[in-house]
Amino acid sequence: MAVASLLNMTVPVASNSDQSAGNQGLLMPLLKYRFRVTFLNFGVTNPTTELTKQVMDFTRPNVNFNQIEIPVYNSRMYLQGRPEWQQVTVNLRDDANGSVRVLVGEQIQKQFDFAEQTSAVSGIDYKFTTQFEALDGGNGQNGPTTLETWQLYGCFLAEVNYNNFDYNSNDPATITLTIRYDNALQIPTSNGVGKAVTRTSGASISG
Repeated sequence: MAVASLLNMTVPVASNSDQSAGNQGLLMPLLKYRFRVTFLNFGVTNPTTELTKQVMDFTRPNVNFNQIEIPVYNSRMYLQGRPEWQQVTVNLRDDANGSVRVLVGEQIQKQFDFAEQTSAVSGIDYKFTTQFEALDGGNGQNGPTTLETWQLYGCFLAEVNYNNFDYNSNDPATITLTIRYDNALQIPTSNGVGKAVTRTSGASISG
Protein backbone atom coordinates (compact mmCIF):
# COMPACT_ATOMS: atom_id res chain seq x y z
CA MET A 1 0.00 0.00 0.00
CA ALA A 2 1.06 3.59 -0.63
CA VAL A 3 0.70 4.47 3.05
CA ALA A 4 3.28 1.82 3.92
CA SER A 5 5.85 3.78 1.92
CA LEU A 6 5.76 6.48 4.61
CA LEU A 7 7.49 4.04 6.95
CA ASN A 8 10.50 4.24 4.65
CA MET A 9 10.85 8.00 5.11
CA THR A 10 13.54 7.69 7.76
CA VAL A 11 17.20 6.81 8.19
CA PRO A 12 17.78 3.13 7.33
CA VAL A 13 18.76 1.01 10.34
CA ALA A 14 20.31 -2.44 9.95
CA SER A 15 17.77 -5.17 10.61
CA ASN A 16 20.11 -6.89 13.06
CA SER A 17 20.54 -3.72 15.09
CA ASP A 18 19.37 -3.75 18.68
CA GLN A 19 18.53 -0.03 18.48
CA SER A 20 15.16 -0.08 16.71
CA ALA A 21 13.23 -1.60 13.85
CA GLY A 22 14.41 -0.62 10.39
CA ASN A 23 10.95 0.63 9.37
CA GLN A 24 10.07 2.50 12.55
CA GLY A 25 9.52 5.87 10.87
CA LEU A 26 10.48 9.28 12.21
CA LEU A 27 9.66 10.39 15.73
CA MET A 28 7.53 13.48 16.23
CA PRO A 29 9.92 16.39 16.96
CA LEU A 30 9.63 18.70 19.94
CA LEU A 31 8.45 22.03 18.48
CA LYS A 32 10.27 25.22 19.46
CA TYR A 33 7.21 27.46 19.62
CA ARG A 34 5.23 25.39 22.14
CA PHE A 35 6.64 26.32 25.52
CA ARG A 36 6.03 28.18 28.77
CA VAL A 37 8.43 29.87 31.20
CA THR A 38 7.49 30.66 34.81
CA PHE A 39 9.41 32.47 37.54
CA LEU A 40 9.06 31.59 41.23
CA ASN A 41 10.02 34.11 43.94
CA PHE A 42 10.90 36.67 41.25
CA GLY A 43 10.60 40.32 42.29
CA VAL A 44 8.09 41.39 44.94
CA THR A 45 4.69 41.63 43.24
CA ASN A 46 2.64 38.43 42.91
CA PRO A 47 1.65 36.78 40.70
CA THR A 48 4.40 36.90 38.05
CA THR A 49 2.18 35.52 35.29
CA GLU A 50 2.57 38.73 33.27
CA LEU A 51 6.20 37.76 32.71
CA THR A 52 5.15 34.31 31.50
CA LYS A 53 2.74 35.83 28.97
CA GLN A 54 5.35 38.26 27.65
CA VAL A 55 8.18 35.76 27.05
CA MET A 56 9.37 35.80 23.42
CA ASP A 57 12.16 33.23 23.55
CA PHE A 58 14.21 31.24 26.04
CA THR A 59 17.50 29.35 25.79
CA ARG A 60 17.51 25.91 27.36
CA PRO A 61 20.33 25.08 29.82
CA ASN A 62 23.85 24.41 28.61
CA VAL A 63 26.37 22.63 30.85
CA ASN A 64 30.14 22.75 30.45
CA PHE A 65 32.54 20.28 32.09
CA ASN A 66 35.87 21.88 32.89
CA GLN A 67 38.77 19.68 31.81
CA ILE A 68 41.64 18.34 33.90
CA GLU A 69 44.80 17.65 31.90
CA ILE A 70 46.93 14.68 32.99
CA PRO A 71 50.39 14.83 31.34
CA VAL A 72 51.91 11.35 30.89
CA TYR A 73 55.19 10.14 29.35
CA ASN A 74 54.73 10.94 25.61
CA SER A 75 51.13 12.15 25.61
CA ARG A 76 48.24 13.67 27.52
CA MET A 77 45.00 12.34 28.91
CA TYR A 78 41.96 14.24 30.12
CA LEU A 79 39.42 13.95 32.90
CA GLN A 80 36.27 15.89 33.51
CA GLY A 81 36.42 18.56 36.18
CA ARG A 82 33.61 20.34 37.94
CA PRO A 83 30.54 21.11 35.83
CA GLU A 84 29.49 24.69 35.18
CA TRP A 85 26.01 25.65 34.03
CA GLN A 86 26.13 28.42 31.43
CA GLN A 87 23.89 31.47 31.65
CA VAL A 88 20.51 31.44 29.91
CA THR A 89 18.75 34.36 28.26
CA VAL A 90 15.09 35.33 28.16
CA ASN A 91 13.66 37.98 25.84
CA LEU A 92 10.50 39.70 27.09
CA ARG A 93 8.07 41.97 25.24
CA ASP A 94 7.82 45.25 27.12
CA ASP A 95 4.24 46.42 27.66
CA ALA A 96 2.62 49.85 27.67
CA ASN A 97 1.30 49.40 31.24
CA GLY A 98 4.80 48.73 32.55
CA SER A 99 3.92 45.39 34.17
CA VAL A 100 7.09 43.71 32.89
CA ARG A 101 9.31 46.68 33.76
CA VAL A 102 7.94 46.78 37.32
CA LEU A 103 8.59 43.08 37.96
CA VAL A 104 12.08 43.22 36.46
CA GLY A 105 12.84 46.39 38.41
CA GLU A 106 11.69 44.77 41.66
CA GLN A 107 14.03 41.83 41.11
CA ILE A 108 16.93 44.18 40.38
CA GLN A 109 16.18 46.09 43.58
CA LYS A 110 16.09 42.83 45.57
CA GLN A 111 19.61 42.12 44.36
CA PHE A 112 20.88 45.68 44.85
CA ASP A 113 19.01 48.77 46.03
CA PHE A 114 20.24 51.48 43.66
CA ALA A 115 18.46 54.26 45.56
CA GLU A 116 20.00 53.46 48.95
CA GLN A 117 23.15 51.79 47.53
CA THR A 118 22.66 48.68 49.65
CA SER A 119 22.94 45.01 48.67
CA ALA A 120 21.08 41.92 49.86
CA VAL A 121 22.41 40.23 52.98
CA SER A 122 22.49 36.70 51.52
CA GLY A 123 21.66 34.77 48.36
CA ILE A 124 18.38 33.40 49.71
CA ASP A 125 17.10 37.00 49.94
CA TYR A 126 17.08 37.50 46.16
CA LYS A 127 17.51 34.18 44.35
CA PHE A 128 14.57 32.74 42.41
CA THR A 129 13.63 29.60 40.47
CA THR A 130 13.02 29.50 36.72
CA GLN A 131 10.90 26.75 35.16
CA PHE A 132 10.81 25.95 31.44
CA GLU A 133 8.15 23.61 30.03
CA ALA A 134 7.89 22.27 26.49
CA LEU A 135 4.18 21.76 25.71
CA ASP A 136 2.18 19.62 23.28
CA GLY A 137 0.00 22.42 21.88
CA GLY A 138 -3.11 21.88 24.01
CA ASN A 139 -5.14 24.90 25.19
CA GLY A 140 -8.55 25.92 26.52
CA GLN A 141 -10.85 22.96 27.19
CA ASN A 142 -8.03 20.62 26.17
CA GLY A 143 -5.25 21.81 28.44
CA PRO A 144 -1.62 21.34 27.45
CA THR A 145 0.45 18.32 28.39
CA THR A 146 4.01 19.02 29.50
CA LEU A 147 6.53 17.09 27.40
CA GLU A 148 9.71 18.37 29.03
CA THR A 149 10.45 20.41 32.16
CA TRP A 150 13.65 22.14 33.23
CA GLN A 151 13.95 23.71 36.67
CA LEU A 152 16.79 26.17 37.26
CA TYR A 153 17.66 26.71 40.91
CA GLY A 154 19.50 29.55 42.64
CA CYS A 155 18.80 32.07 39.86
CA PHE A 156 19.70 35.74 39.83
CA LEU A 157 19.84 38.38 37.11
CA ALA A 158 23.42 38.63 35.86
CA GLU A 159 22.50 41.19 33.20
CA VAL A 160 19.41 43.18 32.23
CA ASN A 161 19.31 44.92 28.85
CA TYR A 162 16.41 47.28 28.16
CA ASN A 163 17.46 47.36 24.49
CA ASN A 164 16.99 50.13 21.96
CA PHE A 165 14.15 52.11 20.40
CA ASP A 166 14.26 52.66 16.64
CA TYR A 167 12.24 54.97 14.33
CA ASN A 168 12.82 52.47 11.52
CA SER A 169 11.32 49.51 13.37
CA ASN A 170 7.77 48.20 13.76
CA ASP A 171 8.83 45.68 16.40
CA PRO A 172 7.73 45.80 20.05
CA ALA A 173 10.19 47.04 22.66
CA THR A 174 11.97 44.24 24.47
CA ILE A 175 13.87 43.54 27.67
CA THR A 176 16.58 40.87 27.70
CA LEU A 177 17.36 39.00 30.92
CA THR A 178 20.58 37.04 31.33
CA ILE A 179 20.15 34.56 34.18
CA ARG A 180 22.92 32.92 36.19
CA TYR A 181 21.90 29.85 38.23
CA ASP A 182 23.49 27.25 40.51
CA ASN A 183 21.94 24.01 39.24
CA ALA A 184 19.41 22.63 36.75
CA LEU A 185 17.37 19.42 36.65
CA GLN A 186 14.90 17.86 34.24
CA ILE A 187 11.67 17.09 36.09
CA PRO A 188 10.73 14.40 36.87
CA THR A 189 14.34 13.51 37.60
CA SER A 190 13.79 10.03 36.14
CA ASN A 191 13.67 11.59 32.66
CA GLY A 192 17.16 12.93 31.97
CA VAL A 193 19.44 15.25 33.94
CA GLY A 194 18.99 14.22 37.57
CA LYS A 195 18.13 10.59 36.80
CA ALA A 196 19.65 8.06 39.22
CA VAL A 197 22.53 6.27 37.49
CA THR A 198 24.48 3.42 39.09
CA ARG A 199 27.75 4.85 40.41
CA THR A 200 30.74 2.62 39.72
CA SER A 201 34.15 2.73 41.37
CA GLY A 202 37.04 2.10 38.99
CA ALA A 203 40.78 2.63 39.40
CA SER A 204 41.90 3.61 35.89
CA ILE A 205 41.89 6.90 33.97
CA SER A 206 41.27 5.33 30.57
CA GLY A 207 37.84 4.40 29.28
